[in-house]
Amino acid sequence: MRISEGSPVRLGATWDGRGTNFALFSAHAERVELCLFDGQGRREIERIALPERTEDVWHGYFSEVSPGQLYGYRVYGPYDPERGHRFNANKLLLDPYAKRLAGRLVWSDAHFGYRTGSPRLDLSFDRRDNARGVPKAVVVDETFNWGRRELRPNIAWEDTIIYEAHVKGLTQLHKDVPPAMRGTYRALGSTALIDHLKRLGVTTIELLPIHAFIDDRPLVERKLVNYWGYNTIAFFAPELRYAQNGALDEFRTAVARLHDAGFEVLLDVVYNHTAEGNHLGPTLSFRGIDNASYYWLSPQSGRYYDDFTGTGNSLNLTNTRVLQMVMDSLRYWIEVCHIDGFRFDLASTLARGPNGFDQHSTFLTAVRQDPVLAAAKLIAEPWDIGLGGYQVGQFPSQWSEWNDRYRGALRRYWAGEGSLIGEVSSRMTGSSDLFNHDGRSPRASINHITVHDGFTLADLYAYDTKHNEANGEDNRDGSDHNHSINCGHEGPTDDPDINALRRQLRKNQLACLMLAQGVPLLLAGDEVGNSQGGNNNVYCQDNETGWVDWTQLGTPDDMTPFVATLTALRREFPQLRARHWVTGKRPDGSFGALWLTPQATEMTEADWNFPEGRFLSYALGPLDPVGATLFIVLNAAPEPIDFTLPKFDNCPTWTLRLDTTSGKSGAVSLKAGTVTTAAPRSVIVYESRP
Repeated sequence: MRISEGSPVRLGATWDGRGTNFALFSAHAERVELCLFDGQGRREIERIALPERTEDVWHGYFSEVSPGQLYGYRVYGPYDPERGHRFNANKLLLDPYAKRLAGRLVWSDAHFGYRTGSPRLDLSFDRRDNARGVPKAVVVDETFNWGRRELRPNIAWEDTIIYEAHVKGLTQLHKDVPPAMRGTYRALGSTALIDHLKRLGVTTIELLPIHAFIDDRPLVERKLVNYWGYNTIAFFAPELRYAQNGALDEFRTAVARLHDAGFEVLLDVVYNHTAEGNHLGPTLSFRGIDNASYYWLSPQSGRYYDDFTGTGNSLNLTNTRVLQMVMDSLRYWIEVCHIDGFRFDLASTLARGPNGFDQHSTFLTAVRQDPVLAAAKLIAEPWDIGLGGYQVGQFPSQWSEWNDRYRGALRRYWAGEGSLIGEVSSRMTGSSDLFNHDGRSPRASINHITVHDGFTLADLYAYDTKHNEANGEDNRDGSDHNHSINCGHEGPTDDPDINALRRQLRKNQLACLMLAQGVPLLLAGDEVGNSQGGNNNVYCQDNETGWVDWTQLGTPDDMTPFVATLTALRREFPQLRARHWVTGKRPDGSFGALWLTPQATEMTEADWNFPEGRFLSYALGPLDPVGATLFIVLNAAPEPIDFTLPKFDNCPTWTLRLDTTSGKSGAVSLKAGTVTTAAPRSVIVYESRP
């Protein structure tokens, strides 16, 4: 095999049509060996030291290595946990830049850099070779025929409606998806799924993590798996379990089909930690390559980790090369896989500096100036579990954020809690109290009631408490603060009144989600009444508990037509998709948003502080002289409330567009000043045109 020094410029394995350049960053290594394996990954056929080191990058060019070659690394250096070094060349390590993996992790004690039975624990040193039980990286050819017609949808933020889904769980039980495709990347581009997304009126599908991940050992021992995938081991490689033949090409084919149908694709990405866990975790990649560079280590002892994520470790993006890996990964998914944007799990960790969360951190600064990311949608989960980790509203103007304040307020409101109308009014108009600063706009708020983590919408109104016993953690896992109500019975029931109330509350939440300014996010399956049996943490349930149950399609619990009505309403009225913050009454008498009492008078301080108030009504003015005015009524009270239709210039009559209790629309027009009634627990929308 002809070997030359190669180049340190591009990290990872890069095939140029004649040979492959290998480059690996390690600031503290003393030697790096490339290990080549046979096609099954069972036998090591060659071990060669990378011949050159340039500024902490070890590299070499191998003229006879081509796509399909399986490989890994052995990295030599000090084993000194107290100083943060955990090199152990007995452990085969996965390339952090691996674009494809072969094989799966088979758990054994050989994956640990220390002797697991030693009284000195991780201060001891293990000499067992783990190569047979670890995935191997594969050299890839990144070329792909996207076709001349493949175009990015480029949907404006104000027009965006997100649909959050798990690749497998979304289609595994969908009877209209061909059986051989169910639960795979290919199913994302199936006709049945695309037709359903079109019926709903969503614009953007956000996928739970597809970066290659591993199943935690405790889960495997309980005969469970890491279903959600928040346990990343390779930030460039698509997860194999959702593929039939080639994960990279099957995923890109699905993206192309979704783009052709007009849908954007976002990825939920987990750059805040890796699957290697705490100081007692396995040595699979980063820990053995350069532990002291990749992770936040405790200032008191390099043996331990600063854990801002609850997973045992946190990636340290203040290190230039670690930051480079994350930025290279983001660009890879955009340029090579045509992804339209990202949702960043526990994003506060990524923006941490020596003094905690920093709005001017190296990561946020790098993202802000990157031309490849300029057009991408960037969504932060704006918290972690570390000190000062809750940062809702504090990300830069380029970002949008999951708004858990919307979720909490609307859950409490429709659960019947009073004295919330002030907060609900803010949440329905984009949460300006959180985001109206530094040039940010309403699109900064990603509004959601349910997401993968927590109750589904159906379970939110069927269970008072979580039921996570199947997870094997004695029901200790998952949140205890759900603001859920069972409407009179815990779990499924045949009681028609209880079921009617549950459907009504689901409708109200869906209506508010699409009427609220900001960006709505809908959890896959909520439109068809999907239940998880009261489990609010199905992270390990790769079975019918965690998969979307489509059997309610066409039944009274199927709200697909109702969601379609709501998304059409949202598209019709631009003030529901406002690009700028709404204002109150202007000097010329016009207004952006006007908050009204049941008597149609402007609300005063006393009205906002009405004891146990549960009725809220407001008008949204037109954005142009001939546009419509909207009048929205939210009645969370358990009794009917009379209200007056307001009198405005150019609004002589009001036409009913939505009533979540009656289902009527369009046929009812009433004169301004008419007194009418809001049914208990209802959402009503009227429009008036000049």
